Amino acid sequence: MTTNTAVSAPPAKRSLFVRLFYPGPTQNRVVEGPARKGGRNVPAAVGVAVLLIGLVALSLIFNKVYFALLVAVAICVALWELAGAFARRAVGLPLLPLWVGTFGSVACAYVIGPEGLLAAVFATSGACLVWSFTTQAQYDYGTALEIAHPEDPRTYAHDVVRRSRTLEAAAAIFSVCYLPFLAGFAVMLLAQHQGVGKIVALIALPALSDTGGWLAGITFGKHPMAPKISPKKTWEGFVGSVIATTIGTGVVLWLLGGTLWATPLLALAVVISATLGDLGESLIKRDLGLKDMSNLLPGHGGLLDRIDSILTTAPVLYIASVLAL
Repeated sequence: MTTNTAVSAPPAKRSLFVRLFYPGPTQNRVVEGPARKGGRNVPAAVGVAVLLIGLVALSLIFNKVYFALLVAVAICVALWELAGAFARRAVGLPLLPLWVGTFGSVACAYVIGPEGLLAAVFATSGACLVWSFTTQAQYDYGTALEIAHPEDPRTYAHDVVRRSRTLEAAAAIFSVCYLPFLAGFAVMLLAQHQGVGKIVALIALPALSDTGGWLAGITFGKHPMAPKISPKKTWEGFVGSVIATTIGTGVVLWLLGGTLWATPLLALAVVISATLGDLGESLIKRDLGLKDMSNLLPGHGGLLDRIDSILTTAPVLYIASVLAL
């Protein structure tokens, strides 16, 4: 079996099953709506934020298991968004084994702990490898090729689209480590003593970091942090993130009975992890030529755009929960 197999563009109409498990390339869209700020529809953004916060709050109030299920569903949606983004470069993700592995990873993390999460991640990775090298292609390669050569239609008209199974397998392993694995740390936080409070901290601290950085950035920002990746992020904003997160971390440790002297260390770790999560996703989007990971959430972009910093902060808070709580 060869690793590179030439495939032709699929027909214009694809079945619902194919579109669900093999999404077409994500398209950049113009923001619509009368009220815009920073390229966003503000009323829609506020409404979606209230809905998301309400879903999280209800799941935590009624039963922690509901929140674990909500995490699994959110990660599956984020994987679907990532599949559409990768499809812009004719790289497909094996969504079916990834989705099954996500629910397995969440369940193992909640019931067993780190050992269970690691075993589920290995099993999911193996399933993705087998899937990538044994199944037939159903991806929208033709559209992806048009996106890759928008400047000259004649280029892709005479090009040959090739499916790289090795590249698809590598993208699948990356996706497993990026989404289900990191989300598993959030679920393990949930399963601990005072798990609900720790989840609130996991959501609130990256939000404080983002808000403090935004306020300081628009007020004092002059020195870009990573202009080629995220031009709006500045070192002044980073300092604002540290200040806001330090205050929030102190309150969290006090409420949860943690070690207060660890406040500045934990706050700095949270700011670094949240910033890296945001910059990392921005790097992926820039490489794929996207402004947002998808257009699923009006006024926000994609779900992955909202949870990127939370995912990378989850391992930090899990380790801190063992050392400082």
